Amino acid sequence: MQEEQLKAWRKSERSRLIAARVALSAPELERLRLRMDAHLQRAFPGLATARLALCWPIKGEYDARHLARTLRERGALTALPVVVAAKQPLLFREWHPGTELAKGPLDIPYPVNSPAVVPNAVLLPMNGWDQAGYRLGYGGGFFDRTLASLAKKPAVIGVTYELAKMDTIHPQSWDIPVDWVVTERGVYRRDGGKLAFLGEPPAGEPSKLASPVCYADEIAPGYFGEHQK
Repeated sequence: MQEEQLKAWRKSERSRLIAARVALSAPELERLRLRMDAHLQRAFPGLATARLALCWPIKGEYDARHLARTLRERGALTALPVVVAAKQPLLFREWHPGTELAKGPLDIPYPVNSPAVVPNAVLLPMNGWDQAGYRLGYGGGFFDRTLASLAKKPAVIGVTYELAKMDTIHPQSWDIPVDWVVTERGVYRRDGGKLAFLGEPPAGEPSKLASPVCYADEIAPGYFGEHQK
């Protein structure tokens, strides 16, 4: 597939998958979020002490802010990405309720005065994902560029829905696969260049996956401490 054809195809697939996600009802998004929160807590207990980067949810994405709140209570430090400039790696700044926020591209809030953070784990939303662990994002290449720039790659956990699964995104040389994928179904691990489904982590049992490491419109304003600048 030629470059322009690939761009057009990815744009079409992105629009299709976002539309399918946005069509989910608020109660259904909440049900899926709770399942994904449970999978993440059981499979990755190391997140409780991680320097964890997450994304402010848009367009029905998995809302990691609820889990982040729980993880901070257990000792994690949480951060949000900041767009510095086009075609430049992202910066991460510490975030918790009360942190001053401004609006960036796509009206996504970002911290403005908090300390910079180098994450050792990332919860990364995905518009689409394929059987090799590659992610279909928004087309800006920010996360691929950022991961490539870090001296030590963090553990990258893609978080998304089963409905977003694709045969392939036709990955290019600059595309960087995630290490794990977590959906409402359970946990996948990238092994040998493809994803292997590991199942749903059993409740109440230690996980063998221990890592080293929204319907936001329905939530009352200020719940997550978002004071816009």
